[in-house]
Amino acid sequence: MRRSWFLAAATAILPAWVLVLPTGPSVHGADGRDNKKWDVEGAVERGLEFLKKQQAQDGSYSAQGGQYPTTMTALAGMCFLMEGSTLKEGKYSEQIAKAVNWFLAPARQQPNGMIGDVRNPSESTRYMYGQGFGTLFLASVYGEEEDKDQREKLEKLLKKSVEFICKAQTSKKHRKPEGKEVEIGGWGYVSAADGGNFDEGSVTITALQALRAAKNAGIPVPKENIDKAINYLEACTTPDGGVIYSYAGGGVAARGQGRPPITAAAICCGFSAGQYDGELPKRWIKYCRDNIPLGKGRQAHDEYQTYYFAQAVYALGDDKYGKMFPNEPKESWLTWSKFKETVFPQILDNQDKTTGGWSQGYIGPVFVTSVNLTILQLEKGILPIYQK
Repeated sequence: MRRSWFLAAATAILPAWVLVLPTGPSVHGADGRDNKKWDVEGAVERGLEFLKKQQAQDGSYSAQGGQYPTTMTALAGMCFLMEGSTLKEGKYSEQIAKAVNWFLAPARQQPNGMIGDVRNPSESTRYMYGQGFGTLFLASVYGEEEDKDQREKLEKLLKKSVEFICKAQTSKKHRKPEGKEVEIGGWGYVSAADGGNFDEGSVTITALQALRAAKNAGIPVPKENIDKAINYLEACTTPDGGVIYSYAGGGVAARGQGRPPITAAAICCGFSAGQYDGELPKRWIKYCRDNIPLGKGRQAHDEYQTYYFAQAVYALGDDKYGKMFPNEPKESWLTWSKFKETVFPQILDNQDKTTGGWSQGYIGPVFVTSVNLTILQLEKGILPIYQK
């Protein structure tokens, strides 16, 4: 069975963005003064300038060797939006506009709503990643767009894209432990029709977060597709709280088979649905707290893992964990302050002081830089999909 490129590439090269985190006591807090001490603002500015220079003339971005242009353009575009720029205003409005126009180009428009480029070999067998990230980006743009003509173009594209995602969802029956049968649906690298109804956790998260962003922007999203996806994640959750790689791989979520990166991503989807008090997000959070040991060296798939884990912990802030688990001692809480104190210094240390980007990793500098800029800009709270 093919493994996800997003996960596999993170461990393909050992010298990738190695998250060797400090283990000693931190001297940093989590307020704005520490941002200045760490020069987060300066690092973000240098990183954004690096991304600006990487944009192709047609407005797109790509990974090593011209790979994954749809996903890379979307991830880079999100970084400019998180800075506060829009299509019409801000320091990086030109870069956002060029990226949006690349998505809207007539040559890229597909009657069925597909926004990935199957002519690109790297996307032809995994176009659902681009579909998800592209929809996430365009929905975030649409939510802030005031120009009538541009809104109409984006709305048309987003409605078709959402329709494509929903039709691409798999469909299976799952029997819960108590005996109730429910319909579940995830997503695979390609549509259910093209992939033989195969589903996989990381693509499911990408598609679900895209649908959430579209819904936040006012684009109609059928509730049944969201419900099937949540049921899918529940069916893929092990007794110890981890989310397995694929329901299609057997449908039995056994203890010890959970994947920390996918579980971290699942938390984001649960939170974006407002499920802070539900039993399922609680199980995922406990699993990640116990299986993503900050300060213990490199973790498998840590680029992908940290991208989503940062979003999840930021949503927790410094007090939600305590409210979810009131009987636990405060020193055991999973908090944004602890995460930030541990992760931010290492991210900043890995930045190339000459180019302003992050060049580690098999996928390439656009990807790693976009991941790090997303994490460093979460506290700005500009985009609804990342807000607490």
